[in-house]
Amino acid sequence: MLKIIMFILFLFPICLLNNSYWMVQNFLFMLSFILVLMNMYSNYFMTISYFWGCDMISYGLILLSVWIVSLMLLASESVLSYNNYINLFLINNVLLLILLVLTFSSMSLFMFYLFFESSLIPTLFLILGWGYQPERLQAGVYLLFYTLLVSLPMLVGIFYVYKVIGVMNFYLLNSYFFNLEILYFSLVMAFLVKMPMFLVHLWLPKAHVEAPVSGSMILAGIMLKLGGYGLLRVFSFLQFMGLKFNFIWVSISLVGGVLVSLICLRQTDLKALIAYSSVAHMGIVLAGLMTMTYYGICGSYTLMIAHGLCSSGLFCLANISYERLGSRSLLINKGLLNFMPSMALWWFLLSSANMAAPPTLNLLGEISLINSIVSWSWVSMLMLSLLSFFSAAYTLYLYSYSQHGKIFSGVYSFSSGVVREFLLLFLHWFPLNLLILKGDMCMLWL
Repeated sequence: MLKIIMFILFLFPICLLNNSYWMVQNFLFMLSFILVLMNMYSNYFMTISYFWGCDMISYGLILLSVWIVSLMLLASESVLSYNNYINLFLINNVLLLILLVLTFSSMSLFMFYLFFESSLIPTLFLILGWGYQPERLQAGVYLLFYTLLVSLPMLVGIFYVYKVIGVMNFYLLNSYFFNLEILYFSLVMAFLVKMPMFLVHLWLPKAHVEAPVSGSMILAGIMLKLGGYGLLRVFSFLQFMGLKFNFIWVSISLVGGVLVSLICLRQTDLKALIAYSSVAHMGIVLAGLMTMTYYGICGSYTLMIAHGLCSSGLFCLANISYERLGSRSLLINKGLLNFMPSMALWWFLLSSANMAAPPTLNLLGEISLINSIVSWSWVSMLMLSLLSFFSAAYTLYLYSYSQHGKIFSGVYSFSSGVVREFLLLFLHWFPLNLLILKGDMCMLWL
């Protein structure tokens, strides 16, 4: 694990050089291939070095982090062309990446908490420094306070765990079961806000709408997965409490998913629509995870990986339209089939992935999750069917409204994508459909 961390650390001096933008991007890209070749395909922690180790869950998420961060640099060419504090931007992204890698690879609960919270800071800088509207300050405050309000009780909970057991290692915590309500709530709430669960999700659409494309990609791609990853880790020693209280979160998530899907159907902002659809998708992930069945846990992990690639790709598409038209409104982004015909294919491919069409990884995840939630309680079929239906409905709404219709009269030209954008979208879509062939990586790690 240490060699990956050192690789990223040594990127910092390169970020300070002039004209080093694409070099950093290429190095990160190379790192993701090095990670693929390492292939830590195992149910227990491997490549352990002091506090850091890597098992199957960590491996998938670390790989996703490096992949998304290298694609963030590919997407944020506007930072380079407008000369918008390039070196600072690079340093911020590399810092964010190293914090994420440390979060996912830490084997101690406290170290996990430390990096889990500190990954918030570079994200905040991304939104405040490179965001678009003045409202980004409010979005930053929302992001900070929603997370910090629930993370302090979690810190106290972690200290309590240490006081009782005397050990923080995930692997050694597994053999101990707590039966303490307040500990359960203090540990779980922080992750529920990060997911985000319905009712505490308000910071997410705000942060997404105000963030630059890189901020949106990292938020949708990795930040939401931190919550799911944390839950997967802590439920191993909170099982008794989980059996008692999980029905609350499942119900909130399923009902909330349907409500958020209805909100999606009346969005006029491209980014807000994709952001709310993330909340709906993470709702079903949360519900499946909380059933604590084999299918639920593996399915939630699968859908987290799939959603990271799919949602990030959709934000890239929204940004490509935004760079051409100067607006994210669906009232102006109409008839893009005339304006950018070659992009319509990518809109179609990523939208179909968003509604879990085969052969995407989303399908595998959603089928497993539906299996687990229905086996947990057949009453939930009602909300699940509505959720699946509306998920297809708002995705179709997004696709048909943006591609069809009368083109906005202010757009007189024709503008196709550039190679960089096609590469960017291909690198989101291709792994998403390729990973279905390696479904055992996602389903057989438990």
